[in-house]
Amino acid sequence: MESAIEAPVKAASEPWVPKLKRWLTPLVVPVILLIGWDLAVRMTGTRLIPLPRDVAIMLYDFTFGGIYDDAFSKSIHIHFWKSVQRVYGGFFAAAAIGIPLGLLIGRIKFFRELVDPTLQILRPVPVTAWLPLSMIFFGLGPNAAIFLVFLGAFFPIVLNTTFGVRSVDNKLFEAASMLGCNGSSLFRQVVLPAATPSIFNGLRLGHGFAWILIVVGEMTGVPEGLGAVIMDGRNLSRTDLVISGMIVIGLAGFLSDRAIVALNNRLLAWSPQHHA
Repeated sequence: MESAIEAPVKAASEPWVPKLKRWLTPLVVPVILLIGWDLAVRMTGTRLIPLPRDVAIMLYDFTFGGIYDDAFSKSIHIHFWKSVQRVYGGFFAAAAIGIPLGLLIGRIKFFRELVDPTLQILRPVPVTAWLPLSMIFFGLGPNAAIFLVFLGAFFPIVLNTTFGVRSVDNKLFEAASMLGCNGSSLFRQVVLPAATPSIFNGLRLGHGFAWILIVVGEMTGVPEGLGAVIMDGRNLSRTDLVISGMIVIGLAGFLSDRAIVALNNRLLAWSPQHHA
C-alpha cells in the first residue's frame, strides 16, 4: 500500500505523462526516417544523396554561416522572407477573391450556373501548365510566382466555401425566417457562421498548396527565395542544399499551418467539429 506521502507525489507527476507523450509521439516517425536515411546511404555508398549529418551542417551554414562561406552562407533570412512575401501575397489574394466568390456561387443559383462550369474546367489544369503563360503575362520575376501561388490556393478555397454554403441546413433558414431574420442579416447570421468551418478547411488546404507551389513559382527567374535556392542546388549538384531548402519550406508550412489551426479552434469553439 502506498504511503500517505507517496500518493500525492505520484498524483502530481502523472499529469506530465500525457504532455510528454504528446510532445514525443510526433518525433517517432521523423527519427525512424532519419535513421533509415542514414543507414541506406551508408549501405549503398552512394554519393548522390548526402548523410543527415551533412544536411545538418548545410542547414547550419545556411542559417549562421562560418563553414562554407559561399553565396548561400548565412542567407536563409533573405530567401525565407522573399518566399514568405510571395506565398502570402498569392494566398491572401486567393482568399480575398475565393471566399466572396464561393459565397456567391453557393448562395445564388444563377451565379452558380454562370461561373461554376468554368471553374470546373480550369480546376484540373496543373499549375505547372500555367508556368509559361505566367511568364508571358507577368514577365520574369516575383509577380509570376505570386500568380502561380494564387492559382494553387484559389481553387481549394472557392470550392470549400461553396460546399460550406450549399451544406447549410434548410431548417436553419426556416427558423431564422420565423424569427424575422432575412436579407443581409440572414446571410450574416446564418449562412456565414454555418459555412465558416468549410471556409477554414479551404484556407488550410489552399495555404498548404501555396507553400507547395512556391518552388514552381520561383522557377520564373527570381534570384532569391527558397524555391530559387532549391533550383540553384539542383543546377550545382548540391543535394545537401536542395534538401536544406525542402526542410525549411516544410517547417515554415507546418508552423504556419499550426497557426491557422489555432485560429480555427479559437474562432469555432462553438462548433462540435471545430478541432482540427
